[in-house]
Amino acid sequence: MTGFAQSDFEAEGLAGSMQLKAYNNRYLDISISLPPQFSNFEPRIQQMIGEYLIRGKVEFSLRLKKMERPLSIRPDPVAARAVYDAIASIAMECGIEEKPPLNLVASFEGVLTYEKDFDAESAWKPIADKLATVLKEFESSRRREGQATEANIFSELERFENDLATVKKGVSEIEYTIKRQLQARFEELLPKGYDEQRLLQEIAVQLVRFGINEEVSRLEAHISAFKAMAQETSPAKKLDFLCQEMNREVNTIGSKNMLLPVAHAVVDMKDALENIREQLRNVE
Repeated sequence: MTGFAQSDFEAEGLAGSMQLKAYNNRYLDISISLPPQFSNFEPRIQQMIGEYLIRGKVEFSLRLKKMERPLSIRPDPVAARAVYDAIASIAMECGIEEKPPLNLVASFEGVLTYEKDFDAESAWKPIADKLATVLKEFESSRRREGQATEANIFSELERFENDLATVKKGVSEIEYTIKRQLQARFEELLPKGYDEQRLLQEIAVQLVRFGINEEVSRLEAHISAFKAMAQETSPAKKLDFLCQEMNREVNTIGSKNMLLPVAHAVVDMKDALENIREQLRNVE
């Protein structure tokens, strides 16, 4: 199931933003983008995200906007002496008696080294706290989408039921049409009379071949099973399999049908099932 959450944070001298988004995927695939200073946090972040998700392609990114750290300055006396001697040598060659000032010597690269002390581990707690907040927001967004997905699935199932009601109305008409056509055929071929028992036997055979009552009954049972399974934990695979069974029954009805309203209903039922299966790919 897809989801999205984003938040800015500022704590312990750190300021930045986090973004978490997920797309549908058969397995859990977590991709993490971190600043180099926090690369050792990746396993812990993966673990925290994995506690919320079963599957999906997940992308997490952490961006730093500010990182305040204590400043330390390291002098290099050897480099300072080399710079001083070089400048003094140039001054002597130019006939200048003035000694090189300290600020000039210190301005040369390598004489003073500026370093910011950074303890990455100390940054973990504020980052973990903010990630926990982002994960809760992410879960809320997934729940909202889940509710919308559930509503859509049951809307399509209701559409399927309405079409099945149309098909069910056609059961008796299909049986009547079969009887009428067979009787007309017997009268055409045997104008002087025919065996009524033979006609009834042939009608029975044709009802087995072209009647759709059994398919309608099985579809009604499948719909009831669908509603019950939907209340289970992680029902997506079972529901998808049930949709395949329902689609087979609909195809059988389509192959037997001889009525235009039923044909239209069959097309709509197949479309509803396809939409349901598409939405089930978003369900864990």
